[in-house]
This record gives sequence, structure tokens and C-alpha cells, in this order.
Amino acid sequence: MSAPGHTDTSSLTQLGGGDLRVPRSPEEATLETVPNPHPGTVYLVRFTCPEFTSLCPVTGQPDFAHIVLDYVPGPRLVESKSLKLYLAAFRNHPDFHEACTVGIGRRLTDLLDPIWLRIGGYWYPRGGMPIDVFWQTAAPPEDLWLPDQGVAPYRGRG
Repeated sequence: MSAPGHTDTSSLTQLGGGDLRVPRSPEEATLETVPNPHPGTVYLVRFTCPEFTSLCPVTGQPDFAHIVLDYVPGPRLVESKSLKLYLAAFRNHPDFHEACTVGIGRRLTDLLDPIWLRIGGYWYPRGGMPIDVFWQTAAPPEDLWLPDQGVAPYRGRG
């Protein structure tokens, strides 16, 4: 039982776990959730993964991206360690930039049933051309404070 005012985390299997290895694939990764402590409140949650990697499905070469995930929670929040392990599982996953970016957004939408979610995949160039991929569930809520995703247009991404 959790203390008053605290979220019960007893059902989580990854948070605080010892020797948790990165799943072999995104499909094998377990995404966990916790209850939203402020249901009915419109607020933004942002996760940034500046060192995301996946594999080119044609050449097998690594692809790198800066992923920014914004969402307005519905009934559940994604547990951050499980999200980190899920995103890390893409390092051996061969797929195109569009499939990775939109796939992450759709899986989280299916899991969380958020009020709103958007994902920006800012992919570093291969062959001289960056590919940026953006997806959202709908227009953002009207009163939401929505900061810029903070990733500059490509000029070396640094």
C-alpha cells in the first residue's frame, strides 16, 4: 500500500529493477503505466530522447534521431523507465524513419488514451538529407501551453 498522496507503484516490474536489459525489439518491450495524479487537468508531459537509434531496413546501417514526445495525459501516464527501455529497443530494429516515429506515437496512444499526443522525429542525415517526421492525434487542446519542441532546423543539429 502506498502512502497517502503517493502513487502505488507495486505493480511496476521495471522501475527500480536491478539487471534490466534492453529488450531485443520494440515489440518485446513492456510499456508500463501509472495513474494520472491530476485527472481532468490539461497539462503537458514531454519526453526527449536526443540519442535515439534504429537501423536502416535496406543497408543495416544505424540511423540516429532526436525524438520529442509531448502528450496531455488522460487516465494514465507512461512510466519513464519502461519508455526508456522501449525506445532503446529500436537500436536493433530495422525500419524506415516514418515507420519508427509514427509507430512510437501510435503505440503510446493505444496504451495511454491521451487527451492529445504529438511526436517529432528529427532524423540526422544519411546521404546528405535529413528526414523529419511529425505526427499528432489531433489539434492540441485550446488552453494548452505548448512550448516549441526545441530542435533547430538542420544545420548540423548541434
